[in-house]
Amino acid sequence: MTAAPIDSPGVLPPAPFGRVLTAMVTPFTADGGLDLDRAAALANRLVDEGNDGLVVSGTTGEAPTTTDAEKESLLRAVVDAVGDRATVVAGIGSNNTTHSVELARAAEKAGADGALLVTPYYNKPPQAGVVAHVESVLDAVGLPVLLYDVPGRTGLALSTETIVRLAAHERVVGVKDAKLDFEASSWVLARTDLAYYSGHDPATLPLLALGAVGVIGTSTHVTAAPTRELVAAFDAGDVVRAREVNARTLPAYSGIFRTQGTILVKAALALLGFDVGPVRLPLVDATDAERRQLAADLAAAGVGPA
Repeated sequence: MTAAPIDSPGVLPPAPFGRVLTAMVTPFTADGGLDLDRAAALANRLVDEGNDGLVVSGTTGEAPTTTDAEKESLLRAVVDAVGDRATVVAGIGSNNTTHSVELARAAEKAGADGALLVTPYYNKPPQAGVVAHVESVLDAVGLPVLLYDVPGRTGLALSTETIVRLAAHERVVGVKDAKLDFEASSWVLARTDLAYYSGHDPATLPLLALGAVGVIGTSTHVTAAPTRELVAAFDAGDVVRAREVNARTLPAYSGIFRTQGTILVKAALALLGFDVGPVRLPLVDATDAERRQLAADLAAAGVGPA
């Protein structure tokens, strides 16, 4: 069953895609092929456990190593599985603007509710180039867009002025914020009505305090219930309870990111009896030592295997 909605109105601003979303891993078969049946099953599991939205083909979904055809097939499988009871956002990020436009058009045709557009990586364009990149996507499709600000991966942060400028477009609806610059986030939130989503699981509570609307997580593959409890408590004005839930869940949040989130969240799902297959190179599967540490982290958070 779908999780009960977080009561509204509360203290949190409106959330265009829901409060608790997971950047979904991409299940693969043992030989590395796309496993669409397992993807549909995972999508249902995540929604049943408390997610009211999913991001498909984000970083956690190993988007850099899936083909465009695989991305479209995966998105259609997830939309068919849960699109009637959860939002589905498609990752359309690239450092090639033409490619991002193509991905956005395919996502719109496949039934996505929105698009997640990461800052172009590696080629390090100036902020004017980032604006032109985003505007090219906005001109090509009618999907609402979340900007993804994650300079630790892209090497390029969105400046406050760039975000404020892009916020003037009606289809730029929010930001997935993994910059961990709370002052910069505060300034954007003070100057726009964008919906901010925490893009770094342990930063969810402090970002809610600044005005964020929810989280797009990775550890939420296994922590959806406590993360939802945290968000609901904050929305109800019970900050003490939100802090308690955060403290209780921190070992899982931190444990998933001890080495690399995709690797360890796939290992976590396997520990919980829901195998989603291997990762694709250049990622490598978790070692036995990493799995043992992860099991201890999950147990410490109360979300480990029984």
